Amino acid sequence: MGCLAVIFVGLLNRVMLTELGFPGLLVGGALAFEQIVAPSRILFGQISDAHPLAGRHRTPYIWIGTALFCGLAVLIVPLIFRLHAALSAGAGWDIALGAAALCGLAACYGLAVSLATTPYLALVIDSTTEAERPRAVGLIWCLLTVGIVAGAIASAICLRGLDGVTDPAVLQPALTTFMGRLVLVVMALTLIATWGIEPRGPQLQRSRAEEREDAITLAAAWRLITSSRQVLVFFCFLMAFTLAVFLQDPILESYGGEVFGMPIAATASLSAVWGIGTLVGLLVAGFWLVPRLGKFVCARLGCQLILASLVLLALVGVTAQPQALKVVIFLFGLATGIGTNATLVLMLDLTLPEVAGTFVGVWGLAQAYSRAAGKVLGGGLLDLARTISPGSGPFPPYAAVFLVEAAIAVLALVLLSGVNLRQFREDTGRSLDRVLAVELG
Repeated sequence: MGCLAVIFVGLLNRVMLTELGFPGLLVGGALAFEQIVAPSRILFGQISDAHPLAGRHRTPYIWIGTALFCGLAVLIVPLIFRLHAALSAGAGWDIALGAAALCGLAACYGLAVSLATTPYLALVIDSTTEAERPRAVGLIWCLLTVGIVAGAIASAICLRGLDGVTDPAVLQPALTTFMGRLVLVVMALTLIATWGIEPRGPQLQRSRAEEREDAITLAAAWRLITSSRQVLVFFCFLMAFTLAVFLQDPILESYGGEVFGMPIAATASLSAVWGIGTLVGLLVAGFWLVPRLGKFVCARLGCQLILASLVLLALVGVTAQPQALKVVIFLFGLATGIGTNATLVLMLDLTLPEVAGTFVGVWGLAQAYSRAAGKVLGGGLLDLARTISPGSGPFPPYAAVFLVEAAIAVLALVLLSGVNLRQFREDTGRSLDRVLAVELG
């Protein structure tokens, strides 16, 4: 998942924005559909609970979902180049149909990811005790980051021959071959990793719907969000924090290409640098900072470091030095890891034990829709900045997006100052009984 995530968010964004000249709003808006379909996990979780395939409730759905998103990942490459041909020819209907197809394919990809990952998370719960679960979740986050680094390194190595290439006739076959090989590796790893993990039939103690993060409906989520001021404050903080981390995702590699003159292989390595920084930040926060300073202090520190990194990300464009950009991106990853670890600990604390899955579902929806908004806003703000300042060169529009993202980090800090764990527990004890009775009854 980490390998394919970096390809979608980094490499394909870069190719569409820089080499093919797609509008940023089109790129971000289309790829946001992957996150918009996130509530489908509710349905897939219920299906996995109730309808075993070949005597198993989890692994068949994981395999089917993985096969589907691997196939769709390969299909997106020719679709991108068909849309580019339509844009170049100025064919109105073909452009509309191509854009709709790109949105639809991204949505189907998101559905396939949900089909694979919801039963996977349920299998983690089925296979672990309550004491083991936090370590399992921590390991999953670390390996997701390792996958991002591996995908970025693979892109940098395999696509070196595309340095300076903008000809679609050369780009398309190279990207199609690379994507085909990558998804074969992903499919093989999935089969190896899950084979024999799940026993058949009645031996499996399936997790109940209310114990999992997918057991949350939109209506119930809204009731929970509005039932307590503390729930609403933390929900808004999560949205602001996620936006502050991911708003630049759709444009970061294009920033390296247009402002720093970096080729495709070099910009692909930026995700590896960010991933390594994030992994270091997760480990440093988990083993040292959070136990010593506390989760609130570390969450505040993470937000402050993200704010500083975003300002540096805007300023480093003045130098146009690729090595300086890599240093800043490593620092940004380090800040992201520290903030993410502390925020995850806060998420676990800001739950009611008897309905932990429902609360985690609310927090998960905040993150999913913030990432979708980040993809749309990142590309849209870049287009807007280019429209406002035509002829200003490539640097100012990107700097404007990073400064807007820095302002969102300031908002996250303000919202975090309003989070009070004791008040949360008092509020939920008094006011959520009726809401949860409706949801769980």
